[in-house]
Amino acid sequence: MPIYRYRATAGGCAQCREGFELLQKLDDPEPAACSRCGAPLRKEICAPALAIGGAHLLSEKRIGEKGFTQYRRIGKGVYEKTAGKGPDILKSD
Repeated sequence: MPIYRYRATAGGCAQCREGFELLQKLDDPEPAACSRCGAPLRKEICAPALAIGGAHLLSEKRIGEKGFTQYRRIGKGVYEKTAGKGPDILKSD
């Protein structure tokens, strides 16, 4: 679900005057007014949050080198370690 930023068009309380973020589904209606003071709102255009660099694309070999542990599901509630430190098998009891 995307995060949208809203700000009061005129006046408003401390929350909507400075702007606030709202997590909502794509098909949710936009709020027309601030829930605290009733001031009319407008949606702001903001820069999206992006993953920059290759840290999110690490290979299994490099995951362990960076201090992370990766597990792969091998059954219902059972996971096998593929990279990094930690127990070889995780399973729910």
